[in-house]
Amino acid sequence: MSKVQAFLFDLDGTLIDSMPHHHDAWVAWHARRGLAIDADAFFTATAGRSNDEILADMFPAASAAERLAMAHEKETLYREFAAPKLALVAGAQEFIERSLAAGIRLAVCTASTPENMKLAFARFPIDRWVETVVSPADGLRGKPHPDIFLEAARRLGLAPARCIVFEDAPLGIEGARRAGMGAVALTTTLPLSAFSSYPNLLASAADFRTLAPSALTKEDHHA
Repeated sequence: MSKVQAFLFDLDGTLIDSMPHHHDAWVAWHARRGLAIDADAFFTATAGRSNDEILADMFPAASAAERLAMAHEKETLYREFAAPKLALVAGAQEFIERSLAAGIRLAVCTASTPENMKLAFARFPIDRWVETVVSPADGLRGKPHPDIFLEAARRLGLAPARCIVFEDAPLGIEGARRAGMGAVALTTTLPLSAFSSYPNLLASAADFRTLAPSALTKEDHHA
């Protein structure tokens, strides 16, 4: 049996092509407040983090209720942008189907909100493709903390070394490293150079069309 037995997928920018809509939502959110934003730097620094963590850094004096209201406004903007045109990342469904056929167990590990997941799962049966969905809504810290990945492994009853993480954000790759997991970078959001320093990086691809489950599980990546 292959040592790798599970694939843990980020959602935004990895399984679903949602990052352009999050980009537009944050830009619009900043504009409403008259705040400047360096979009590239902002998304590099925040991708994979929970809204509360992002906003706590931006507004350290804000109360939890104020941060919640700000996050709700941003995510409402996201859903307005995403609802009419949300799509899967190219090759995602076929990759998942091949993985399931090979007996690989699947989970989603995401910083997404329950409302945003509901939008994605209403359009695509992602929640039926995977065994479990783990997020900060479960009371866990966002990436780069390893909590979400470790909880997914716990739910699957597997050691972390038996899991491979799929991510589009450096913070997610770092979270996988802290969890003791190898990772595959999807360059849907950032170039490969953003991931090159991570020792747990096993592979990279522009989307899922060039990835094969058998190639990722046939070797012992975690010796």
